[in-house]
Amino acid sequence: RRLGLGWPSRAGKMGKAEFLTPKAIANRIKSKGLQKLRWYCQMCQKQCRDENGFKCHCMSESHQRQLLLASENPQQFMDYFSEEFRNEFLELLRRRFGTKRVHNNVIYNEYISHREHVHMNATMWETLTDFTKWLGREGLCKVDETPKGWYIQYIDRDPETICRQQELEKKKKQELDDEERNAKFIEELVRRGKEGKEEAVPVFTELKRENEEEKVAFNLNKGQCASTPAPKSSSLGPNPLQAAPSVKRKESGPASSSETKDKKKKSALDEIMEFEEQKKRSLRRDHWLHTGIVVKLITKKLGEKYYKKKAVIKEVQEKYTAIIKMVDSGDKLKVDQTHLETVIPAPGKKLLVVNGGYRGNEAILNSIHEQSFSASIIIDSGPLQGRKVESVQYEDISKLA
Repeated sequence: RRLGLGWPSRAGKMGKAEFLTPKAIANRIKSKGLQKLRWYCQMCQKQCRDENGFKCHCMSESHQRQLLLASENPQQFMDYFSEEFRNEFLELLRRRFGTKRVHNNVIYNEYISHREHVHMNATMWETLTDFTKWLGREGLCKVDETPKGWYIQYIDRDPETICRQQELEKKKKQELDDEERNAKFIEELVRRGKEGKEEAVPVFTELKRENEEEKVAFNLNKGQCASTPAPKSSSLGPNPLQAAPSVKRKESGPASSSETKDKKKKSALDEIMEFEEQKKRSLRRDHWLHTGIVVKLITKKLGEKYYKKKAVIKEVQEKYTAIIKMVDSGDKLKVDQTHLETVIPAPGKKLLVVNGGYRGNEAILNSIHEQSFSASIIIDSGPLQGRKVESVQYEDISKLA
């Protein structure tokens, strides 16, 4: 100043802050977070930090150009923003909460946490309550008002979801129909069993003693020994039980034909057992994995060294996945059911029935029928022990480890 040069101009020093300066770091931190809605321009999709910045933006040429475009057809722009807001809001509701009942404010707060979301002041709805009521009127969601506010529940109209729900309902209805059919069948069998029999009406007679001087004796012993001879006579007269066989022999001649007819007819209990057995044989499931059985790997995705090699199932996870241990190398692998097949043991060896009506029972292989790809087994456990079962498919049995 003494030399007359004056102070250096500050205009030359005012530039953009460098990348790692405190001011640049502060600016980046501010730009990351959400700013006030009133300083946001939806047409230009620009967020201003303060009132002065928003004012400068409104006076800019680019903003004026966008306003001229919007003034030509303002309804078209509003419909576009409304559709974008609705689609993004419903997509968040579907993916985040599914068909659960949730407060509308919870969804809206999560939606606006995204920095580039469509703001509600650019849509046809003025408030979140108006938007919630509109969703209910259009049938897109189930809405209800409570003292705590409005709650929304998404209505899933996806064709795959509707198809899955229809299949579940059909399955439940079929199970109920089967139970009702079985109950009616049992009632019919009981009714048919009662029709052929006449209920015997008991006849009550008065107890009379022919001889008043005769003494009545009771034998309280539980049973007679084999060495003790039976008394030849009794004061009570002849034993009616001893005379019964002779009477039965005399009457057996004319009644023999009726007995043979009764034997030919199945009892109600036999018919029920036969029906249950047929139902049990037809019962099959889409998963067959059991622990302790020997299986064979049939996939090359795990490497050639495991292909067509035998393994033992150590653990079953979620019905369709198994942890197996290779017999040769001892390696443990996690594989899907589709990559495994059952192993048929030698005749006379133990196996496990993994599918069908006898599922879960241990058995012994009796013989193999190569032409029909089936086997004959003998059940070795449970209440059906000793029963011989024919024509059991290869995929329903597997060797025990």
